[in-house]
Amino acid sequence: MPGRRFRFDLVKTILWSLGGALVLFAVWGSILTLSQGRISPETWQSLIVAGIALGAVYGLIALGYTLVYGILFMINFAHGEIFMWGTFTAWFMATGLNDTGIMDANPVVAFLLVLATAMFISMLVAVMLERIAYRPLRGAPRLVPLITAIGASLFLQYTARGFFGSGVRAYPSYGLFSGNLDLGPIRIQVTDLVVIVAAVSLMTALYFFINRTRTGRAMRAVSEDKDVAAMMGINVDRIIVTTFAIGGLLAGAAGILYTLLFNQVDFLMGFLPGIKAFTAAVLGGIGNIVGAVLGGLMLGILEQVGPNLFLLGYDIPSPNQLKDVIAFSVLVLVLIFRPSGILGRKENT
Repeated sequence: MPGRRFRFDLVKTILWSLGGALVLFAVWGSILTLSQGRISPETWQSLIVAGIALGAVYGLIALGYTLVYGILFMINFAHGEIFMWGTFTAWFMATGLNDTGIMDANPVVAFLLVLATAMFISMLVAVMLERIAYRPLRGAPRLVPLITAIGASLFLQYTARGFFGSGVRAYPSYGLFSGNLDLGPIRIQVTDLVVIVAAVSLMTALYFFINRTRTGRAMRAVSEDKDVAAMMGINVDRIIVTTFAIGGLLAGAAGILYTLLFNQVDFLMGFLPGIKAFTAAVLGGIGNIVGAVLGGLMLGILEQVGPNLFLLGYDIPSPNQLKDVIAFSVLVLVLIFRPSGILGRKENT
């Protein structure tokens, strides 16, 4: 049908033109910014390090999206609220430890207790969400669990508001994590270093768990074909629950690392990081674990470096306020030029 083919080609041409215009805008802005020399090399270095730390947090959250998608082929849009619930609940633990003086006397133990609390609560919320909201819909058309995930997201948000209130709470600071360190020619904030090391450790542990353990091999088998995996003796329900539990553990850990960077919690705090982590998962190739980590790091660096690099040369006031625009422009470009993501594979249709 010539008419339909012409229309498809026209839409594709418009999309590629839009993507090309965005790329040219960013490249020309970068040339202008660098040629003007407004930002020192030390500032660029600190922005990159901050971007790696933020990207590591996005990567941890994105792993929850990509694990669930790899098993169930659904997007768990309530994952940002799983991240929020663990972080907000652990605030009470952090405040209690601070009031009793343990935070100052032994900040490492205090940090580990707060981290364990957040990971446990996020895991518990994730498992309950799978059991109550998603398991009864298994086998339903994809749109049904997608709508359910959106409803679960709103339910968790406003349940948290009912329990915790609508105000913004500040996490107490860990004295041990203040100041800077010099690693050769690189000066890095201790909080950024803690975030990067903790995130890399968790990502490495997950990679070895998926590839070297019996449960990890079972997860990969279920992601390939649930029916065949069940015939081989694998308990599919248990593997799915394990997947949600692991995603919850990572989300809780990401929440505490996020508070080291931004130090605030509220009942809406999971929305924007959750959407950006989903963007990172799509950027890297949703369903691919390494891709989720890579997408998170790229998005974090772009969010920290991009506003100054792309926009400062155009004399745009307060370019850092437009970092969210850059993050979602990246999503648009990925969907135009490579819908399957950097390391993703095309689905069979």
